[in-house]
Amino acid sequence: MADTEKPQEVREEHPTTSATEGTDLKKTLTIDTVHNDEAMKVLATYSGEETWDEKEEKRVQRTIDKRLLPILCATYGLQYYDKAMISQAALFGLRTDLQLTGNRYSMSSAIFYLGFIVGAYPAIWMAQKYPIEKVASGIVCLWGICLICTTACTNWQGLYAQRFMLGFLESGISPMFMLVVGQFYKKNEQALRMGAWYCCTGYVSIIAPLINYGLGHITGALSPWRYMYIVAGILTILWSSVIYFFMPPDPVRTKIFKSERERYIAVARLRVNNSGVRNTHFKKEQVWDLMTDLKFWIVFAMAFLMMIANGPVSTFAPIIISGFGYNTLNSLLLVMPAGFIIGTIELLAPYIAYKYPNMRSYLVVICEMGTVIAALLLWLLPRSAKGGLLFGVFILASFGGAYAVLMGMQIANTAGYTKRSLSSSILFIGYCLGRPPVLIVNLKAKLTRKLTGNFVGPLLFKPEDAPAYAPGFQAVVITSAITAGLAIVYRFVCVWENRKRDKAGTPEGFEHAYEDDLTDRKNPQFRYTL
Repeated sequence: MADTEKPQEVREEHPTTSATEGTDLKKTLTIDTVHNDEAMKVLATYSGEETWDEKEEKRVQRTIDKRLLPILCATYGLQYYDKAMISQAALFGLRTDLQLTGNRYSMSSAIFYLGFIVGAYPAIWMAQKYPIEKVASGIVCLWGICLICTTACTNWQGLYAQRFMLGFLESGISPMFMLVVGQFYKKNEQALRMGAWYCCTGYVSIIAPLINYGLGHITGALSPWRYMYIVAGILTILWSSVIYFFMPPDPVRTKIFKSERERYIAVARLRVNNSGVRNTHFKKEQVWDLMTDLKFWIVFAMAFLMMIANGPVSTFAPIIISGFGYNTLNSLLLVMPAGFIIGTIELLAPYIAYKYPNMRSYLVVICEMGTVIAALLLWLLPRSAKGGLLFGVFILASFGGAYAVLMGMQIANTAGYTKRSLSSSILFIGYCLGRPPVLIVNLKAKLTRKLTGNFVGPLLFKPEDAPAYAPGFQAVVITSAITAGLAIVYRFVCVWENRKRDKAGTPEGFEHAYEDDLTDRKNPQFRYTL
């Protein structure tokens, strides 16, 4: 949007009765919402006491938590349930019915993330330009319809098209939720709230196997796995209406507050973020700022590499467990403790980040080491060591805790609304590129290991490598260890930048937080979270 666009007018009415005239006097304020943040509308029109105590702020925070977090958590849990259903449907005839032989099953997972990559930016653009709650509701409704359309697939080509479209539609939710958390919470609060909705990827795995096992035993005109998709699609469509009517969009527009004072506190307390609340104008200069930001590309590389481990978690976990000698029911039941453990890790890591400041990069390292240990167990243990193998499956997704912390760290360390929106969507491109099958480990060349992209080289978890999938788990060990190293590099870069700004003589400050919509690199008062 060009800088010449006219600023919006905000009208504030102050009723005062004259002795001779019973008319109201009106005060008109002009707020520049092109350069400034929309939070200025609230600050400029508020005429009450501008200070508040901790109890008042806590009350406002609890109001936000009660209305926002349940919607974020349920939506993200439903998203994971929908996209990961293929791994459980595979045990009930999906692979046979749709001729998913050879690498076709692996590619049906990979093509979902190709759709994710294509859809991420359009979705986040719409979320910046239009009311975010309406965009989210529309997306959820459409992917529910897409889920039901899975039942119409009769071959692998049809499933590929459906999976691509499902990924395209689901792509906007995660980056939008990052933006929503950044709009409502202070830096020190964001990590825990990110973990609150992200941990649902684990906890939903406790419930999903039971639901799908029951649905998989329906005898009717359709194959058992088709009923799974019908039920999930209907639930998703119904949930989209809940999002439309009840999701708080941002502190400026939401109706959850009982008074203007609560709204003022909700907006004014976010000054400490130095990153604004909302600005609907796309700014090209902030795109260049992001593209030349070393810190962002380190985070992008971390997201790409850590998600290499997610293939055996979301797509192959039940199949890997069945390879240990368990039947269909026990394979699904054994996914449940894995879901509980990983959900807890994904919640515990952000909670520690919330309680102990400047621990985030170290938490990424700790969680990645959990994934390294799990991959080593699954790679090296004999198939007879079922206890150790199951333990490896249960903790393999420890990287989820690292990713929850990484999302919070990225949103806390990015200012400028266009830059923050774009970084959220591009971060999820790294997330998608890293989702297996994305690498090839060429074991025939003993001295070299060739790592190539998802759609260029052969697939990582190949049928001929079952049940051990040794090449895949070797790649997980390598990429998880590199991710841990990059977390330390990221910390050093942020420490260096903070010290440079301290030495320049500009202390951290928040008095201009909503002015000029500055990026973190342009605002000398901004300090990076470690």
